[in-house]
Amino acid sequence: MTEQSTVRSVTYDLLRTLKLTTVFGNPGSTEQTFLQDFPEDFTYVLGLQEASVIAMADSFSQVTGRPALVNLHSSAGVGNAVGNLVAAYHGNSPLIITSGQQHRDLLIGDPYLANREATALPKPWVKWSYEPGRAEDVPEAFMRAYAQALQPPTGPVYLSIPMDDWNHPLAGFTRVRTLSDRVAPDTGRLRTFAERISASRSPALVFGPEVDRAGGWDGAVALAEKLRAAVYGAPLLDRASFPEDHPLFGGPLGMSVKTISDRLTGHDLVVVIGAEVFRYYPYVPGEYLPSGTELLQITGNPDVAAAARMGDSLLGDPKLAIELLMDMVAEGHTRTAPQPMPRPRVLPQEPNSPLTPPEVYATLSKVRPPDAVIVNESTSTMAQQIEWLPTTRSGSFFATASGGIGWGTPAAVGVALADRDRGVERPVVALIGDGSLQYSVQALYTAAQHNLPIVYVVMRNHEYSILKSFAVLEETPGVPGLDLPGIDIASVARGFGCRAVGVETTEDLEREFKSALTANTTTVIVVQTQPQKAML
Repeated sequence: MTEQSTVRSVTYDLLRTLKLTTVFGNPGSTEQTFLQDFPEDFTYVLGLQEASVIAMADSFSQVTGRPALVNLHSSAGVGNAVGNLVAAYHGNSPLIITSGQQHRDLLIGDPYLANREATALPKPWVKWSYEPGRAEDVPEAFMRAYAQALQPPTGPVYLSIPMDDWNHPLAGFTRVRTLSDRVAPDTGRLRTFAERISASRSPALVFGPEVDRAGGWDGAVALAEKLRAAVYGAPLLDRASFPEDHPLFGGPLGMSVKTISDRLTGHDLVVVIGAEVFRYYPYVPGEYLPSGTELLQITGNPDVAAAARMGDSLLGDPKLAIELLMDMVAEGHTRTAPQPMPRPRVLPQEPNSPLTPPEVYATLSKVRPPDAVIVNESTSTMAQQIEWLPTTRSGSFFATASGGIGWGTPAAVGVALADRDRGVERPVVALIGDGSLQYSVQALYTAAQHNLPIVYVVMRNHEYSILKSFAVLEETPGVPGLDLPGIDIASVARGFGCRAVGVETTEDLEREFKSALTANTTTVIVVQTQPQKAML
């Protein structure tokens, strides 16, 4: 006698077909009917808090280049996850997020653990939110969720599934579909852009995270070199899309209206590819563009195009657009080569105690392997990272795409798991602030349980330095809660199963970092550092 086919068995077969066999989650009672008798060919990645679960899946999806499946607990779990769901939405990560709903027979009475207005809870940070009207619709809901997540602009979607649906009899689901994940730009409009670029006296290229996500790194380099154009990083990058040691690279644009406008002075044309125009913060008023400067934008996201405050936009996959532009634009050999990004790399004459961030980054620059991937959530020292540890390879830099913290620590876990999944060996280095670490410190447990070769470098400056910098800029003295005394980070890390050490000198940091690279486990290096005033 064969086992009866159910919604659960049919859905698992569909997930196999879609190669969604890794589940990131934190199980709850309303999800156990889905997770029961968990198949041996699936992998369950346990996170101890739902925000960490989302960040792990987010970076896993970015590195593997395919959707990731997340299982959360009813409304409470989704609520915990929303902070990092914002990052996944802005980062265009194709996550399929599911949560359990109460039994259908109980829902009319608003029972305990019911997800009230379930489809509204994750909005506006998902592309699509749905609760199937019938148990029989669950597999097709997954098929549509997959399609919605994968279609450009890619992003997270959400399914709420009543817990009794999984055991409902169902013969099967055969309407598996394939989908395109790229949209080509309008070549006529692109040719007009190319003519304006070719006629420019001093063009500037601003490459955003969409370029690297689309696989356009090499094309971006070739286009910049053909045009002999200055290249800037888009504000608040979550992915680097151009080698930051290239002689055409002029550094990040900055963050405020005034800073960006001042930086673009002297360019008659700015071409923004794969980025918002622009991601501003804080508010420092100024002209949106210098006098005499025009702007063109190419993005795969219609919302990003619509939100631009100035310039002419073109929709299309950034990689395809760059490749087409290469054949359309004229050589820029008559243009004067721009000045590369200055890297003063000034260090104190005498060693400091605690160390300054430049001393930390100078040490890491000596010992970082060339193939290492960096996850950065040391928000007050990102300028020092670009100066000392420039990103030189595609897919080797990740940061949060939102304004919250608590993404970086679990994201490093997702990167390492994705590398293992695709058979790639490279060190994962997570640069984390001591304040950021506390938001998702539980992720260290997952890293240790999976024996992931991650090196966490935690800069212990005993405060929220970035917020103190904003307080000076915004003239808001006397803000409480900006100091962080009394946290023994190394002991906490050991409690979660990690190897953990504290260092106070550059010699100790160099030695411990080298040891961590060969430890074959997760290491947390806590570095006592001086607060760093952020460059805003």
